[in-house]
Amino acid sequence: MRAIQVEVCGGPEQLKPAERADRQPGEGEIAVDVAAAGVNFIDVYHREGRYPMPLPFVPGLEGAGVIREVGIGVTGLQPGDRVAWATAQGSYAERHVLPAAVALPVPPAMDLKDAAALALQAMTVHMLITDVWKLGPGQTALVHAAAGGVGLLLCQAARHVGARVIGTTSTAEKAALARAAGAEDVILYTEADFEAEVKRLTEGNGVDVVYDSVGKTTFEKSLNCLRPRGMLVLFGGSSGPAPSIDPIVLMQKGSIFLTRPTLFHYTATPAERQARWSGVVDWWAEGALKATIGGAYPLAEAAQAHRDLEARKTTGKLILLP
Repeated sequence: MRAIQVEVCGGPEQLKPAERADRQPGEGEIAVDVAAAGVNFIDVYHREGRYPMPLPFVPGLEGAGVIREVGIGVTGLQPGDRVAWATAQGSYAERHVLPAAVALPVPPAMDLKDAAALALQAMTVHMLITDVWKLGPGQTALVHAAAGGVGLLLCQAARHVGARVIGTTSTAEKAALARAAGAEDVILYTEADFEAEVKRLTEGNGVDVVYDSVGKTTFEKSLNCLRPRGMLVLFGGSSGPAPSIDPIVLMQKGSIFLTRPTLFHYTATPAERQARWSGVVDWWAEGALKATIGGAYPLAEAAQAHRDLEARKTTGKLILLP
């Protein structure tokens, strides 16, 4: 089967097409024909070696497809079932063998491309606003990279739960997308100081929560945008790792909170994983959440997808099509 393989950590050029042997599903596993694989910044971190992986490896935690075969002991799933997944390494491939326990049922009305575009990022959003910080009416959230894959979903979900969203983007075109998704105000960080603008828009009070996937370049000002006892939710580092911080600074800035969550810890059991996906599907069925596919690349062009993602040339979600 065709797959994308990383043999040496480094830049996008290390994402190389390769022929790999098909593997039969073992006990508790399923083999899936991949319809689409999601492209995420965590794939970049794996490729770079920031999050070390045994070499060689096939990138990609997220995808959707149709079950071809089930292994011994698998119940509740059968060939022909449509499934998605968000935490199964090896998705940049024509076929993927993964644990049956991580498979998520895809509703009949949901396109498999949309399922691949929603699985990891939409469950991340569900985690961010229902568990990490319970967002609701009367609260204000600052969302960085508001026109990105997670950003657009965050804007939609935050609006759905009744919160006010202030977004940051780099261009007027991206700002329009963020507003359409639910952002009440959008700051062009290329033209204005987002910290000063947040203070102005909140009459000096600050926001309840900052959702920051950017990291290095936004971290310190994000802390300054919080109201007393607010929370900075750092869930990515597209600009690089955030700097270290002395915990006393959190007290000095108003007894604020800082957390660095990952979806793995919020989908730690099969029951929790299925419940979180069910929450996403409910939002989708209600029309509150819609996948925005900003680019669909042939599998062989995975390197270009990574280049575009890292250059912040894209909006919405990027997917690969085997």
